[in-house]
Amino acid sequence: MPLLVEESFSFASEALLRADNRLAVWWNTRTEAVSALCRRHRASEITGETFEQANRILERLATYWHEVAPSNGIRQEAEALLKRHPLRAADSLQLAAAIVWAEAGSYNRKLACLDKRLGDAAVAEGFDVELLT
Repeated sequence: MPLLVEESFSFASEALLRADNRLAVWWNTRTEAVSALCRRHRASEITGETFEQANRILERLATYWHEVAPSNGIRQEAEALLKRHPLRAADSLQLAAAIVWAEAGSYNRKLACLDKRLGDAAVAEGFDVELLT
C-alpha cells in the first residue's frame, strides 16, 4: 500500500524499490491491494481521485513484477509455516511463495514487509527482512 497511496512508509518503500526494482510478489498480492484500496475508499479514507491514481500505479507495477503462481508446493509450505510460526493464512502464503521462488532460482532472500509477525517468521526462515514499521 505505501507504493500506491501516500502514508508513513511510502518514502522507505519507494527507496527500496529504487534500490532494487526486481519485485517478486505472491499471486494474490494484486487482489489484496485492490481490496485495501476499495476498503479505504468506501471508508472515505482516500478520495476518488487518489483511488484512481493508486489503481493506475498498481497496474504499472503489475506490468513488471514477477508473480509467483499458486501451486501445491506453495500450499504445503504455507501449511508447514503455520505450524512453525504465528502467521495468518494470507501471510503464510506470501512467505511460502517467497521461499519457493527464492529456492527455485537461487535468488536472494530479501523480503520487505509491514507486518512484524511476518517479518519475524521470514527472518527465522532465513530471509534478510526490511521491516517497515
